[in-house]
Amino acid sequence: MKKARYIGIALIAIVIIVVALFNNRAKIRASQKPPVAEDYYVTVAAVGQKQVTEDISFIGTVTANNDVNIISETQGRVTAVFAKIGEHKSAGSIIAQVDDELKRASYNVAEANYQKTKKDYDRFKLLFEQKSATEQQVDQMKLAFVNAESQYIMARRQLSDTKITTPISGVLTSRNFDMGTMVSPGMNTANIVDVSRLKIKVNISESDAVRLKAGDAVAVSSDVFPGVTYSGRVESISAKGDEAHTFPVEIIVANEGKQPLRAGMFARVRFTSLNRNQALAIPRAAVVGSLKDAKVFIVYEGIAKIRKIVLGAEFGNSVEVLSGLNAGEQVVVSGQNTLTDNLKVNISK
Repeated sequence: MKKARYIGIALIAIVIIVVALFNNRAKIRASQKPPVAEDYYVTVAAVGQKQVTEDISFIGTVTANNDVNIISETQGRVTAVFAKIGEHKSAGSIIAQVDDELKRASYNVAEANYQKTKKDYDRFKLLFEQKSATEQQVDQMKLAFVNAESQYIMARRQLSDTKITTPISGVLTSRNFDMGTMVSPGMNTANIVDVSRLKIKVNISESDAVRLKAGDAVAVSSDVFPGVTYSGRVESISAKGDEAHTFPVEIIVANEGKQPLRAGMFARVRFTSLNRNQALAIPRAAVVGSLKDAKVFIVYEGIAKIRKIVLGAEFGNSVEVLSGLNAGEQVVVSGQNTLTDNLKVNISK
């Protein structure tokens, strides 16, 4: 009995030692782990009305006044090239010659047949007036003449199509052929753009759209050419707004001067006729992402929530909010780069 009791006591002691060792090991590991932050510190600003003291401006993309793909209307091998990328071409300029030997032969036959049937038709009309030909003979010659004329017109058009020409005046931006290239009907052979005038499309709020009219002068600038201002005017205002209640406006800009704009650039459009006293605005630093796809973090009851918004004009370090926020809400202006949706935050004083 004594021996069994000793064994039981020894087993209990061993269990106590093992449990103690495990507890110590867990405490050591816990002490080695870095402290985990339970929340983040951010700086916020209240959404509110801001006094507007500068011109109302919008960002848009510059597009060409006319952008045309030059499509081949014939089939054959290119025998001559008359254009380089970047060259300015007038409307109707030949940029390529396609092998026209067979088309020219068909044209010569059609032209000769047309001239012959025209003379025969005129002669039979005269004979009919002199009672030397019947009405049926005149009708037959008229039918022959109409058929010959149709064949002549088609042959002339097919021969003309062997010369690939520019439909508008502009700058050649691409060329998909070289000497010896085989072209076919419907093939996109080149692209030409007219940049003598440029178009810029921007979206403005409904309150501004009703005060704007076609013909209003605007000032256009680009960060690519600091200090340079281009004259523009409002070409059209859409009669239909989008889901964000903004209205597309098209601006026409005369692309003149020593520093011409190029299609694809960003440009800032300033509507001096839309000066306002106040606008709902937030600091530009609060915007996450681009102005076109803007989001902000708002703080509500200590929780940061991401929200999609629609922006309007920029003025100074602030940007107008067209929709997505209400006056008085708090937006994060610093520290938002490390935030995720529904994260607990502390507001720095």
